Amino acid sequence: MTDTTVAHAEDSIAKGSKSFAAAARIFDRQIRDDCVMLYAWCRHCDDVIDGQDHGMTQSPDFRPGQMQRLATLRAQTAAALAGEPQTDPVFESLRRVAQRNAIPALYPNQLLDGFAMDVAEREYRTTKDLLDYCYHVAGVVGVMMAQIMGARDPEVLDRASDLGIGFQLTNIARDVMEDAAAGRSYLPQDLLGDRSRDDLYRVALHLLDLAEAYYDSALTGMAALPPRSALAIAAARRVYRAIGVKLRKGGPAAWDQRVSTTKAEKAALFAAASLDVARSRFAKPRPRVGLYQRPS
Repeated sequence: MTDTTVAHAEDSIAKGSKSFAAAARIFDRQIRDDCVMLYAWCRHCDDVIDGQDHGMTQSPDFRPGQMQRLATLRAQTAAALAGEPQTDPVFESLRRVAQRNAIPALYPNQLLDGFAMDVAEREYRTTKDLLDYCYHVAGVVGVMMAQIMGARDPEVLDRASDLGIGFQLTNIARDVMEDAAAGRSYLPQDLLGDRSRDDLYRVALHLLDLAEAYYDSALTGMAALPPRSALAIAAARRVYRAIGVKLRKGGPAAWDQRVSTTKAEKAALFAAASLDVARSRFAKPRPRVGLYQRPS
């Protein structure tokens, strides 16, 4: 018998993130189901705030009503986290995942706090400001995903947060032009000069450099995950880093079209991910120094 809640989540991830959908196939069945259900809730909340459909086709008038939409999401999330069965498959997904994996309400609420930063049109004056945003919209997702995979050690959760932050820094560097078209900028203001295309690209490269430190930290954390989970995460890490590599090679002209990886490139990256899993288990752990410390 088909589980309609999981089926809805599978459809969401297939539409919203081909990269993560491909990596998720590596997980054990239960972990996969929980990861895609958590993804569906995260994707839905992001879409509701930004007026998008699975991260695409943004409505030009998405700003009006954002505050009320956020309040509704908070109420629906609170009901799901209270353990009440939900008729909406998105919030039933969250209820199941949080209950089955004992995910504290703190973490889903931190994600909503990140969306609140977008609603408030927060300005990011410094890299520290930006990293705080990256944690709240992506790092905390890494924390919840790691808990689904059985991680509870705070140091391992820190590394999972680092991977999410690395992903978000890469996304921001890739989406500079798209964000500008929507009237948003996530580039730290203290790094900007004349705001020409070349100047924006220079700052984007800085973010990609910063992302590397977070990707390196995440590699150490994978050693604590079950083998199949570690392989799935290593594959996703490879794919996201590859987006940054393409942006570097393409120069500012890379922004003329959305930077992504092909199916063939993903296959090669997935094959190489097994080497990262081995490295994480046998290499000396790197100390976690100078990176953003998530709030507890």
